[in-house]
Amino acid sequence: MELKRVVVTGLGALTPIGNTAPEYWDGLVRGVSGAAPITRFDASKFKTQFACEVKNLDINEKIDRKEARKMDPYAQYAMIVAEEAAIDSGLDFEKADVDRIGVIWGSGIGGLKTFQDEVENFVKGDGTPRFNPFFIPKMIADIASGLISIKYNLRGPNYTTVAACASSTNAIIDAYNLIRLGKADAFICGGSEATIYEAGMGGFNALHALSKRNDSPSTASRPFDRGRDGFVMGEGAGALVVEELEHAKARGAKIYAEIAGGGMSADAHHITAPHPEGLGALNVMKMALSDAHMNTDEIDYINVHGTSTPLGDIAETKAIKEFFGEEAYKLNISSTKSMTGHLLGAAGAIEAIACIYSIMNNIVPPTINFEEADPEIDSKLNLTFNTAQEREVNVALSNTFGFGGHNTSTIFKKFQG
Repeated sequence: MELKRVVVTGLGALTPIGNTAPEYWDGLVRGVSGAAPITRFDASKFKTQFACEVKNLDINEKIDRKEARKMDPYAQYAMIVAEEAAIDSGLDFEKADVDRIGVIWGSGIGGLKTFQDEVENFVKGDGTPRFNPFFIPKMIADIASGLISIKYNLRGPNYTTVAACASSTNAIIDAYNLIRLGKADAFICGGSEATIYEAGMGGFNALHALSKRNDSPSTASRPFDRGRDGFVMGEGAGALVVEELEHAKARGAKIYAEIAGGGMSADAHHITAPHPEGLGALNVMKMALSDAHMNTDEIDYINVHGTSTPLGDIAETKAIKEFFGEEAYKLNISSTKSMTGHLLGAAGAIEAIACIYSIMNNIVPPTINFEEADPEIDSKLNLTFNTAQEREVNVALSNTFGFGGHNTSTIFKKFQG
């Protein structure tokens, strides 16, 4: 069968460096760090006392107070970016065939704060089981997709992808596949995460996954730098409206970019560590390019997973060199997590948005905080250190990998009618 073309017509972002998609892009280009001491709780006894929090957000300005109380922060974030993307797309849901418009959302953890609060309240009580009647609906990882569909009366495919830090990229790829197979006309897709709470920070500290650079939070996320010591926790959400091309053209929609391909693979190696040779990463990039019917010399920019962990950054650059060969040295490569921190299940969505803006503006956002080269990372690779670079970006590839060995890659390209 002839596969349909899929385009991006709406964007929404809520990040530690900007509370809308345009603000987020501005922060990326300027090389802003979103990391600072934690304000949400007393972190003085934690090994890591900083994170990339969402800033200057009044939930009650965005969501009715009564409704907001029924949602975990991760779902609140989802609703905010879904609304931004929906408005941006110009889709009129009252006139559209809502049976053919769906929601696919990603979250690696879901309602962590809700779970923490309810268990804490029970343990501190007298043993009588008093739980909030919204405990389960607030906590479950799939509730965000349900809430978005209810708000907009979208009756197409509706579910949540859970693949740790690859979750929202899985959501985008699933939406892309369902549309090109003719199963739907459009989706609101993306992901959200809210884990900067005691349980989240304590859990990742116990894994020795987080940076402990408490004396300099703003420089702690330093992908590819010799002094990197772990990732920096981030939070927020990203949403895309993706749409079948003819459906978008029929309503005169603006088109940001086209989705050209996607790949999914597994490391089958370790629950938290990447394959040391980047085998899963290599395979998933190969799958994505094959799906897009592209050659390695057609990729201009790779937004890497690049979490600033000692093992992960080495494995990913090995995979890029192995797969791209000499073409690897012609690429721009950058890790926007150096600025946003790691949004876990929402990372893929906001990094897809970074790729799309990069294509639209022919600018590659930087990898900030680089000071000293790591001898295990090829210094001839253009990792776009510290300052954004202008170049023609026709095609961008986004990598996201997750605990459990989950790997995803998506390819976006300039739209040509």
